[in-house]
Amino acid sequence: MKSHIPSILTLLILLAAGSCIHNDLPYPKLPQNILAIRAAGESNPARIDSADYTVTLFLDEETDIQAVRFTEFRYTPDATCNKDLLEGTWDLSVPMTVELSRYQSYQWMISAEQNIERYFTVAGQIGETVIDAVGRRIIVSVPEKADLSKVEVTSIKLGPKNITTLTPATPEGGYIDLTSPYRLDVSAWGRTEDWTIYAQRTEQVVSTTAVDPWSMVVWAYGEGPADATNYFEYREEGTASWTRVPDADTTHKDGAFSCCIKHLKPLTSYSVRACSGDNTGNEINVTTQGTEILPDGDFENWWKNGKIWCPWAENGERFWDTGNTGAATLGESNVQPSDYVPAGLTGQSAQLKTEFKGIAGIGKLAAGSVFTGSYKKTDGTNGILDFGRPWTLRPTKLRGYYQYTSGEINYSSKEMDYLKGRPDTCSIYIAMTDWTAPYEIRTNPNNRQLFDKNASYVIGYGQLERGTSMDAYEQFEIELEYRSTSIAPTYIMITCASSKYGDYFTGSSSSVLYVDQLSLDYDY
Repeated sequence: MKSHIPSILTLLILLAAGSCIHNDLPYPKLPQNILAIRAAGESNPARIDSADYTVTLFLDEETDIQAVRFTEFRYTPDATCNKDLLEGTWDLSVPMTVELSRYQSYQWMISAEQNIERYFTVAGQIGETVIDAVGRRIIVSVPEKADLSKVEVTSIKLGPKNITTLTPATPEGGYIDLTSPYRLDVSAWGRTEDWTIYAQRTEQVVSTTAVDPWSMVVWAYGEGPADATNYFEYREEGTASWTRVPDADTTHKDGAFSCCIKHLKPLTSYSVRACSGDNTGNEINVTTQGTEILPDGDFENWWKNGKIWCPWAENGERFWDTGNTGAATLGESNVQPSDYVPAGLTGQSAQLKTEFKGIAGIGKLAAGSVFTGSYKKTDGTNGILDFGRPWTLRPTKLRGYYQYTSGEINYSSKEMDYLKGRPDTCSIYIAMTDWTAPYEIRTNPNNRQLFDKNASYVIGYGQLERGTSMDAYEQFEIELEYRSTSIAPTYIMITCASSKYGDYFTGSSSSVLYVDQLSLDYDY
């Protein structure tokens, strides 16, 4: 009879060894992201930043920030969330956190911004009213000899429109006593705030408060009596006569006024002063900035790196880039040089095509795009880009030529499926930002991060969009609107795309955009 002892011993040894084996493989690190979020009473779509795990809601002034009701909340499939935002209402007067979990946990912060328009003016005041919403106080400046016992209120709004009550009632055209601080209850949403109004006397009739020099324009700010004729004057250094700024270039808000002084010389010194009637304010001396040409805006320099067309000279400095690196993984470059240029011109232009990239119907739509920055890398079939090039000057306009053929949208992502069958739209925009580094763009829906024209990092912005076809090139001019004349930009962002929703892989496979001769203006 054959012994089974060796076999049994072997089995016991294997079982013992197996009991010592541990699974030390780490769980995969998969960021869990908020993909979509909406709330009742929004003034603008929410901003989702998957790099910082933050969401910012923008509420209109009639929405109760302490009782926000969410209407949509979607996050990475298979993740769990510790809060059901679609149930009940939420207090966003302070930021709140939600936790998304799958293998690891990710803390997201959700906050809300709400801009409530507030104003208060009195007859004969000097300068603009100071409204401190946090301290709930108002300060108005009046002439030295003003009668503070009977001050006429010319305008007042201290809370959200339509739902605010004031106690005591303080209507426009009414009078209040400002010989001592005037206390006022402001009520909305069942809550009451205690506000205080102060008056301060001033001997100064008119003052120049700030002057911001750009390259060929200067912005000036002043304060004077609200019921007087207020204006600005300027002169170039070394000249004796003052030039009055046209009234059409001057804006007024109560006793505060500002202007844009146009058609100046770069790198030149000027003096500026505010005036009110026959009174002149203090002079402020400034020097305008220089100007710079937009590099390679004529799209004359190209070279081909394998299948990838590059919009800069070989071995030259790169200012522009395209999405060709991503598109070429499944086909040819969809941004290429073209001999088709505006009438009367010679050379080359940039041809941007929206094309489906794939095999046997499997793939993605790729919109043709050219932008200031660089293509960083490809994440599967998605792109990661660095947006922006360093730039410290403030252009007033982007000029150029374009021609567009708009096709019918025949490809879309699931979230943009409602756009199918509509005409495609091209997009050209310019933004001046205060980034400290290039801004990373990610098109992967799981960690998407796109440019947001309403973000706080945007100082100036302008755009052109068109959803109809053109028979020939047309010249365009995009004027930038700046949210501040004093904040200096650090980066310039220009993007041209043959499909507006290309970041969502949505557009028409027959859309084509030509762009040429892009340049910057520094005057109005």
